[in-house]
Amino acid sequence: MSAISFQQVSKTYVSAGKPVTALQNVSFDIEDGEFFGLLGPNGAGKTTLISILAGLNRATGGRVSVHGHDVVSDYALARRHLGVVPQELVFDPFFSVREALRIQSSYFGLRGNDDWIDELLSHLGLSDKADVNMRQLSGGMKRRVLVAQALVHRPPVIVLDEPTAGVDVELRQTLWQFIARLNKEGHTVLLTTHYLEEAEALCHRIGMLKQGQLVALERTSALLAGTVHTMLRFKTDDPLPADLLAQARITGRIVQLPAHDALHVEHLLASLRQGGCRVEDLEIARPDLEDVFLSIMQGESA
Repeated sequence: MSAISFQQVSKTYVSAGKPVTALQNVSFDIEDGEFFGLLGPNGAGKTTLISILAGLNRATGGRVSVHGHDVVSDYALARRHLGVVPQELVFDPFFSVREALRIQSSYFGLRGNDDWIDELLSHLGLSDKADVNMRQLSGGMKRRVLVAQALVHRPPVIVLDEPTAGVDVELRQTLWQFIARLNKEGHTVLLTTHYLEEAEALCHRIGMLKQGQLVALERTSALLAGTVHTMLRFKTDDPLPADLLAQARITGRIVQLPAHDALHVEHLLASLRQGGCRVEDLEIARPDLEDVFLSIMQGESA
């Protein structure tokens, strides 16, 4: 039995009197113990899909289940199997961190689980904030509490919707070490993130949404192996020759150009030299997940 199953899930909204399709016949399963990445640009439907999974939204069509429990007809059991870290910072300003976690535990009928709460506080760097009121915490600390609340009932399936958006490097490292440990212990993890290097490092398998449709579903290693070229990466302050500009991906001073083989690399370097483009920190590497993602989003097949 799959940990999560999406079967022909569709969602249509009405905006300004016109129907808007957020999801269109999305189908895939996530297996027990898998670390799965769900990627896509803003507006692709990722958060809508997770909201349907968590029971916060209703699908127009299709079926979603968690360990065989339908999220609509068997909501209580489905929700008990899920721990969801939302994208938004939501908190109760009237309680301390420990009180918030105890209250969250009581929603699932749990009492006397202070040992697990202490472990969560320790692993998420919140031990010294345990008795601090929630409204006094920084944004990063509130994000840590949201993670702890999602895990307080020891759910077998953990859903992380942009968990490291806008947080510091220390929290990202702390969070991923803890989540990776839980995954090794058998917990299933569903992650959405715009940090593609995180998805590449952590996820066993990746699905990509584009305009509400599933456009890629494959093991991370297979997605990366499916690229047939290398990437020429370098820094420059000079403008690129016109014939190279159209195929380049430019981030600040960093330029990336696709190169199919060694001979192609020679031609690219010759074109740069002839165009008066001075190159620094030159390297040749395999494409990363960001290259694959952009290729798929621009319409090429995985």
